[in-house]
Amino acid sequence: MRIGELATATQTQVETIRYYEREGLLPQAARTGGNYRIYEAVHAERLGFIRHCRSLDMTLDEIRVLLRFKDVPEAECGEVDALLDEHIGHVVTRIRELKLLEKQLRALRTQCHGVHDARHCGILNGLAAGISSLGAAQNGRHVPGPHRRTGGRR
Repeated sequence: MRIGELATATQTQVETIRYYEREGLLPQAARTGGNYRIYEAVHAERLGFIRHCRSLDMTLDEIRVLLRFKDVPEAECGEVDALLDEHIGHVVTRIRELKLLEKQLRALRTQCHGVHDARHCGILNGLAAGISSLGAAQNGRHVPGPHRRTGGRR
């Protein structure tokens, strides 16, 4: 199948497929005489695996590790267990940080008492002042997005 057909079959954007190829997550597809990529069922299966991992908020580095083990099915999977345990820890931390963010946003929302001109908007004034009483994000950080693995082999 061509890249557009693979994209449709896996509900993945064409550019994402190309990106995964450049990153080495998907093997390079064979090319036709007209230089079109030709994908096989193995590409669709691997892409489905990658997309499922991404839906679980795994990083590309984590997925690389998992694919390395998937490609060597006789290897022991202790590192896979450790990777998932570490990922669960990151998710727990992110949930805690998101709950704190929600609390901060709700407190900020209470600063608005009806419709005013923007100069007297409690939310805008609170954001401008940094409202330390809301427990502003530590070190000015936003809730982090995908995390990077620490320690262990990559």
